[in-house]
Amino acid sequence: MDHISSAGSARTAQNAARKTRWYRQLYFWVLTAIVIGILVGWLAPSAGIAMEPIGTTFVNSMKMLIGPIVFLTIVGGIASVADLKKVGMTGLKALTYFQIGTICAMVFGLVAINIFRLGDGVNADAGTIKTSDSAAKLIDAGQHQEWWQFLTHIIPNSIVGPFVEGDILQIIFIAVVFGIALNAMGKVGAPVLDGVQRLTGVMFKILGFIMKAAPLGAFGAMAFAVGKYGVSSLTSMGGLIALFYVTSILFVVVVLGSVMAFLKLNIFRMIRHLKEEYMLILGTSTAEPALPGLMRKLEHAGVKKETVGLVVPTGYSFNLDGAAIYLSLAALYIAQATNTDLTIGQQLGLLAVMLLTSKGAAGVAGGGFIALTATLTTMGTIPAAGIMLIFGIDKFMSECRALVNFTGNAVATLFIAWWDRTLDVDRARRVFAGETVEPMPAEDPIHGADVAEIDDDLTEYGHHAPKHHATSADRRPAYSETI
Repeated sequence: MDHISSAGSARTAQNAARKTRWYRQLYFWVLTAIVIGILVGWLAPSAGIAMEPIGTTFVNSMKMLIGPIVFLTIVGGIASVADLKKVGMTGLKALTYFQIGTICAMVFGLVAINIFRLGDGVNADAGTIKTSDSAAKLIDAGQHQEWWQFLTHIIPNSIVGPFVEGDILQIIFIAVVFGIALNAMGKVGAPVLDGVQRLTGVMFKILGFIMKAAPLGAFGAMAFAVGKYGVSSLTSMGGLIALFYVTSILFVVVVLGSVMAFLKLNIFRMIRHLKEEYMLILGTSTAEPALPGLMRKLEHAGVKKETVGLVVPTGYSFNLDGAAIYLSLAALYIAQATNTDLTIGQQLGLLAVMLLTSKGAAGVAGGGFIALTATLTTMGTIPAAGIMLIFGIDKFMSECRALVNFTGNAVATLFIAWWDRTLDVDRARRVFAGETVEPMPAEDPIHGADVAEIDDDLTEYGHHAPKHHATSADRRPAYSETI
């Protein structure tokens, strides 16, 4: 029997070793593609700019899946729970955490720019600042953005519209209502729920196909960014960019790291576990392509599916820590650069306005600049045209914003799961440490060999044995395999 058990253990170790080969990992190929993209954009800018369709096509293909995955995951999670009150409480806890996290992020930005005051000495005249056409559209949108519009914006004009436009906030609303209705149907709705679960599996199968093109997409996006914007703007305002990056890193290590320490988890191990998603974000400058992978990995780490399905997509609209740091830092920089003196009281008022306007621009293209313009317009003390002072370097800060937003949502989901007393901390610790952990049979959307194939695709790209309903072979103990 010992011999048989040893054989089973050896086979498991062998499989684990095979999955961790560096040349088969997604992050390695994406990182390689990013480096090549930077070199192409730097050495041959025209060729780099020509690579734009490659990057945008990949990002669009990922965005194509986000709406259906978010919808199906939320519906499946809500429709399968026994107590809907728990879902409501989870939502309230998430929104409470999001607001506290956003305030902390904004305070970090305010403190950083007040200490270093990089805008002093710029002496920009707001009346002479020229506004480009692209920036003018964002400024106009921001000037007509009201803080309460995110409430009315949640309700879509049609069922199909949010999926066509990729409006995550509206998709969440439809999914929650649909999930509650399906839950209320009881046994009558069981066939529909089964169909939802199977469709979720299909979406992840398609995701596995598209992820194989991730290195190509990262190459195209990075080559275009470097070729288009060059390094001149990076060097001319390197101080502000560096301050934003350092502030963001400190926020992740100090604030988010403290939350993880409270949960008795290590944030650096979590980051290492999510390295494939980080490389994807770094290459495409947006956190959206990494959303499905984050959801699968958090489920595998011991967070209940309904918690992941509700908190992660909602956090993508309401829990934007990186954007919050950027907003407060950029607003104060513009004030300093245009010689607009703000008292502590006015700065706190600015923070309060940003808490509302940032939600108003959630899910909108150019949302960061729209929220910034809406804030400046609402305050009336800082000239809105001043955003042109930072318009040219926004691209170099977008990656950092997306990375911090992504990290904040991962930590938020773990904390909400702990708050709900549903987080398996020991399992999460083991998963983040890279240990081989058995799948969680009760949490995958479909059954049988179909799931195994889906998980094989994802596992090949670093999704460390996602959960699935075990087949008859999987349910046997290891020693039975050789009997």
